[in-house]
Order: sequence, then C-alpha cells, then structure tokens
Amino acid sequence: MSSNKAKALFACSRCFARHPFEELSPGQQLCKECRGSFPVVKCTYCRTEFQQTVKGNTCTICKKCEQNVKAYGKPSACEYCNTIAAFIGSKCQRCTNSEKRYGPPVTCEQCKQKCAFDRQDEDKKVDGKLLCWLCTLAYKRALAKTKQSDADRRAHLKLAHDRASKHKEQKLKGHNKRPHRVDVTKLPPQPEPAEANGPTPLKVARMVGVHDPHDPNSSDHVVAVTQLKEKIAHLQKQLSQKDNQLLTKDRQITDLKAKNFTSETELRNKMKLTEKEHENKVATMQSKISSLLKEVATLSKSTKRADRLAATKNEASTNSGSGTDSPIP
Repeated sequence: MSSNKAKALFACSRCFARHPFEELSPGQQLCKECRGSFPVVKCTYCRTEFQQTVKGNTCTICKKCEQNVKAYGKPSACEYCNTIAAFIGSKCQRCTNSEKRYGPPVTCEQCKQKCAFDRQDEDKKVDGKLLCWLCTLAYKRALAKTKQSDADRRAHLKLAHDRASKHKEQKLKGHNKRPHRVDVTKLPPQPEPAEANGPTPLKVARMVGVHDPHDPNSSDHVVAVTQLKEKIAHLQKQLSQKDNQLLTKDRQITDLKAKNFTSETELRNKMKLTEKEHENKVATMQSKISSLLKEVATLSKSTKRADRLAATKNEASTNSGSGTDSPIP
C-alpha cells in the first residue's frame, strides 16, 4: 500500500462535510465547526449534557426524554436521586438499572442522599469517595475547570519567565561587549615633548572612550538598566497579584457552584416532600369522600325503608277503619 493513500473520511451528521473520524464528536458525530456553533446544555429531566442541533432552539430536553414524554407523559421525581426523570414507576431508568446491577442504593458522601450505588470497586470511586451520579459530574466539572485555570496560569508564568530570561540574556550580552575604543596601533607616532603641551592622542582616545554614550558602564546606561529592572519587578509584582486574584475568583466560583448544587438539592427534597404531603392529603380526602358517600347511601336506604313501613301502616289503618263503619245489610 502506498504511504500517500488518502485517509478515510467520515461525514458530519449536521453539515455533511467529511473529516477524519477522530475529529468528530462521539455520539452525535459533529465536526469542530458544528460543535462550536451549537451549545452544550443540560437536559431538564435526566440532567445529562447534550449538544443542541438546531440554532435558536430554547428546548433543553434530550431526544430520549422527549420520546419518553410523548410515550408516557411528563415524568415525576425519582425516589432515589430526585431527578424529574421517572417516566415509569417511581424510579428513573438510571437508578433502576444501577439497582439491578449493584443492589440497593447507599448514602452519597457529598449530598448525603441515599442515591449512590456501591460498585465494590475502589477504582470507580471519585477521589476515594462514594458519590452519586450527579455529584460525580459536578466534581469532574469543577476539577476540569481547576486544571484548566492552573494550566493557563502556569503558561502565563512561563511566558513571563521566558521574557525576563531573554531580557537578562540581552543585558548580559550588552555588558560583555567591549566599549568602543580608538585603535592606538593605527595612530601616528608623536614625539615625547608634545606631551608637555597637552595630552597625547592615546589619552585623548581613552578620554573619548570613557564618555562614549555606547559604553555599557556609562552613567546613563546604568540608570536606564536600573529603571528597566524596577519596571520589570513592578510588572512581575502586578502579574503575581493578578494571578492571586484569578485563583481567588476560581475558588469563589467553585464555592458558589457548590452552594448552588446544595440549594438545588434542598429544593428538590422540599419539592419531593411537598408532593408526598399533597398525595397524602388527596388520599385522605378521597377516603373521607368515599366514607361520606357510603353514609349517604345507608341513610337513603333507611329512609326508604321507613317510608315503606309508614305507608304500609297507613294502608292497614285505612282498611280496618273502613270495615267498622260499613252498614249492616
């Protein structure tokens, strides 16, 4: 086979442009451009992340839940994980499958709900903790964001360090250069008595060399280098302050996400309790209604019997009265 043979290409499921298989997204088989133009959202019911395939679509329900809504109607809250994804019965499909495979649920070490499943495998735990599916996703998202911010910060620090090293090398090269001096070997010889009338050309050349503006040892050059050093130190200080601010913001964002997740869990628990209370009240009212209907039926039956007895007595009394008053033939 020739080394120049064309690599197999696969079509994007959205724009139908052909790309290598590794460049397409798993599952929906979207290319980079389509992935960038369509956002990734969470399903309202099962809370799984999926990529929208229609621009301007405000629906946040995945295809699987959409099919289940058409087939079974709107779901209720799962009695284990509290996600609104129980289409059949009181459990969602994810918890049902996990319960069949791993047994009854146990308490999650993060949200403290009884919605985690012990797989009896230490490698499947998240940082040594037994977490439920929702807490595992939240932890992985926070960990990925932290790693990304740390990588950006290290790259920024490395770039600043490289710039400082490059500037330092250039400064050292400037110091290593010899000052511009006049080549005394090319000067014409001068008689000795001329020194009494003034400095020799060699001394003049040396004096010119001392005051040469290109001399790295001159006072102007030293002042400029000192100012640059102070400016670099000030910029590095500002950079470290910005890095600290970014780290503080990342920690605040992580804390806010954790608080939001906790409040969302509490709201779900409250909603579940409210639904249970409502169901209990409805059941109580229905039982009262049925008992009252039974009482009404009993009373109506007894009233009918009393009416019949009264009518019978009236007829008997009427017949007896008519027999006594009849004339003797």
